[in-house]
Amino acid sequence: MTADLSVRVKKALRAVPDYPKPGIIFQDITPVMADGGLFGEVIAAMVDPFKERGVTHILGIEARGFIFGAAAAQALGVGFIPARKPGKLPWDRLQESYALEYGNDALEAHSDACPSGTRVLIVDDVLATGGTAQAAGNLISKLGGELVGWSFVIELGFLPGRSRLSGATAQSLVVLN
Repeated sequence: MTADLSVRVKKALRAVPDYPKPGIIFQDITPVMADGGLFGEVIAAMVDPFKERGVTHILGIEARGFIFGAAAAQALGVGFIPARKPGKLPWDRLQESYALEYGNDALEAHSDACPSGTRVLIVDDVLATGGTAQAAGNLISKLGGELVGWSFVIELGFLPGRSRLSGATAQSLVVLN
């Protein structure tokens, strides 16, 4: 990935103050997706460091992670695993719970999502506190897969998210401080 791409992604982001609650500045990534050329470059940069790592599947975290994850899976020619909120998948599932700032949440995937030998790259739009990403990594282990790494479009560098990710490579295209 080039520094130029990082700058162009930063310029495309739309900062939305006080969303979803007062004091939060939400980084809206939809303008990046609306620019077909930029979106394609972002997907290529997200998967490029992992091309020679034997990835067999991409796990995308609900909801924007589905968009980036599915495109990343297509770019690598590998399968896609949706990690969803509880109760949204129709078949036998495994669940990984995690703590939020105010409460708890969980991710689920189908119990057969990671057959023996599955090597998984987790893709999401934003790394913030790291709880969801860490839970996704733990879910891959529960399912029997091997975590190859994490790839994010944006990392909120002023939050401790990266410190919660261990055992695999984590990359972010843009770090906001």
